[in-house]
Amino acid sequence: MAFDLLTRLGGDEPMAAVFSQERAVTDWLLVEAELGRALAAAGVVDHATGERIAQACRLEVVDLPRLWAESANVGYPIFPLVRMICEALEDRDAAFVHYGATTQDIMDCALALQVRDAASRLLELAGSVGDGLAELVEAHAGTVMAGRTHAQQAVPTTFGAKMAVFLSEMTRHRARLLRARDAVSVVSLFGAGGTSAALGDTADAVRTELAARLGLADTGQSWHVARDRIGELTQSAALASASCVRLGREVVDLSRTEVGEIAEADGMYRGASSTMPQKANPISSELAVGFGVMAETNAQAVLRALEAGHERAAGEWQVEWQAVPATLTAAAGALRAAATIANGLRVFPERMAANLELDGGRLMAEAYMIALAAALGRDKAHELVYGAVRDSRSEGSSLRDAVRAKVGDVTWSTIADTLPEPAAYVGSARRICDAALSEWRA
Repeated sequence: MAFDLLTRLGGDEPMAAVFSQERAVTDWLLVEAELGRALAAAGVVDHATGERIAQACRLEVVDLPRLWAESANVGYPIFPLVRMICEALEDRDAAFVHYGATTQDIMDCALALQVRDAASRLLELAGSVGDGLAELVEAHAGTVMAGRTHAQQAVPTTFGAKMAVFLSEMTRHRARLLRARDAVSVVSLFGAGGTSAALGDTADAVRTELAARLGLADTGQSWHVARDRIGELTQSAALASASCVRLGREVVDLSRTEVGEIAEADGMYRGASSTMPQKANPISSELAVGFGVMAETNAQAVLRALEAGHERAAGEWQVEWQAVPATLTAAAGALRAAATIANGLRVFPERMAANLELDGGRLMAEAYMIALAAALGRDKAHELVYGAVRDSRSEGSSLRDAVRAKVGDVTWSTIADTLPEPAAYVGSARRICDAALSEWRA
């Protein structure tokens, strides 16, 4: 395997273990073992035979170098794996190893076990992200800052309200991942062409028993080429990753020297530069972006695997072998980085307050317009305040003084007390925070 610097620096070890070589081979063996027991439970073989088959399906019987050499020749790993299991048995038992199954049945059952555990890990990481965001929402529901549109100051908001949007996203991601985990945890045992012909009348009984033994849901239809469940999980993971990218970029933007409203967790040499001693780079945010982009990119490849034709793929399935683990491991990296951000973020309310005045108070232009609209109408009030903004910029005065000059002392005396300070013009910010917290905690 090529050295992967991104994974080495920020990868999630539990997710990597789910898609390790040992886990893959172990799960193939597990499926073959439980198939032997399921055949016995359905009366296809006697219980002693089923149990001897199951006992032979252990990692010690597998010569890994031989497995991969023969797999490269065959194109798939189950044929040589079954041969090794058979070599560990007497002929009378070996005759029923892999009975009624096809390679993809074994690999898809194992895949279901892997992606079920992968989804559980993503849910765990998403929970950590959401819990960290929830603390920020609660702590900063009233921390006033400049809301920005098109990267420019727009109107006041609160940092809690900003984080509430991220928290609401994570709530939806968690729900999607839960649904996808349930959907993807399904058995596969439909044989060569998806009809279970080799098992005859015992097909349903064997499949149902195998599902129960593996802890997977049963199904009445083959999914050899129906890969929408896999697509649902990887797309859900990619959506969660995209939110991690957005969070990372938000932190990068708001921690710029010129903005300085937040910063990642502090620490000796954390984010240090090899040449600029002053630097404390937002390394977790950068990891969230890097992993998130890779999750999104690989998830698109999984969609191509849904294009498989007839009753068995001819190359599309192979796309999954790389793209599914790549998507889910990258998503885990993105969520892990986002959790580090959310649970260690430093917030600087005093800098936020100072930045409210950077543009001469002009982020209150909408508030002034609304205050004047009662007397002038919204359209005329907009034109007046627009002119005042231009005057204040050209003259270097505050917006308040420019508006006063526009309306005159008489009108000014009637509206001056209605012009709010930024903290009084954050609308439903606190209710937005409360709603996001309620949804998350539900």
